[in-house]
Amino acid sequence: MNDPAPIRVALIGYGFAGQTFHAPLISATPGLRLELVGSRDPAKVAHGLAARGLPPVAVVEDPFAAATDPRAELVVIATPNASHAPLARAALDAGKHVVIDKPFALDLRQARELSALAQQRGRLLSVFQNRRWDSDFLAVRGLIQDGRLGEVLHFESHIDRYRPQVRERWREQAGAGSGLWWDLGPHLVDQVLLVFGLPHRVSASLAVQRDGAQVADWAHVVLEYGRRRAILHASMLVAGGSARFTVHGQRGSAVKTLADRQEAQLLAGMRPGALEWGRDEDPLIVYDDAGTHRLPAPAGDQGRYYAGIRDAVLGRGANPVTPAQALAVMAVLETAEAAAAHGHGLSLPLSDAERAAFAADAISP
Repeated sequence: MNDPAPIRVALIGYGFAGQTFHAPLISATPGLRLELVGSRDPAKVAHGLAARGLPPVAVVEDPFAAATDPRAELVVIATPNASHAPLARAALDAGKHVVIDKPFALDLRQARELSALAQQRGRLLSVFQNRRWDSDFLAVRGLIQDGRLGEVLHFESHIDRYRPQVRERWREQAGAGSGLWWDLGPHLVDQVLLVFGLPHRVSASLAVQRDGAQVADWAHVVLEYGRRRAILHASMLVAGGSARFTVHGQRGSAVKTLADRQEAQLLAGMRPGALEWGRDEDPLIVYDDAGTHRLPAPAGDQGRYYAGIRDAVLGRGANPVTPAQALAVMAVLETAEAAAAHGHGLSLPLSDAERAAFAADAISP
């Protein structure tokens, strides 16, 4: 039997996320074809695609026209956060399958509305949680699942950067959905929910630390699971010395120092699937009664997300990141912000049905 025709994709937004992640990963996925890009800068799109050796595509300057363009079956939204929900709603109403870059929406209300609309329209709705397939996370998650550390009581996940100068971009300007927690928090939260599930309570502290910063650029969030604590941390003023993951269990500890390299590889122009793609030379260090052990990290492959999207659209596999999982991430993001404002821990505002749907959608990357 012949393979079906490629799924035609519209990518809306050609900023950092669209240019660095989505266009290369979509183009490298067999069975997907980048048909058009929604952007108000056609010259930037043409130059960016050519620089990465990708074929030219049509450019539609109106994002809503791109979201409803009849040439596309799957719409990928990589625009500023405030536009995610309106564009996704338009695409779903036009009968498109939809992928939204994180965060899913600006709040739980929008997220619930989009989830309900996708179900009503019978269309796939997913969130681009590419860091499920990072080498560092795969190494740590695999070790925890193997039980080598025993019961894990302390889990610490950092995404720290050194960017002391505030940049002129929407993520660092005042507005809904901006700030470091809404930028990096979705990755941190999604990963920890995959490992431990929904927390009992969320505590948080957010701060504005850099000179001239308009929004929070430091975040420290603690998820409570009985006696276990999962610490999620992000900062823009860490020049070095922090590990990506630190895990302590009853039978040992583990440290993963360096982060996955795929973002750096994409920025350097490497094509997904190249010989060195996703390779991680930084080992996972394990400490236990027998001494110190260096375990190789598995190769990362963020392209598995779009392979999963292709299979889900064709009815050959499950949605790699479901609306129920995306709702849970939104609940933690929103609750952490509220907990920081109130100065005490809060439980997640999820219904019993939403909790059950999250539990049913547990999918291994």
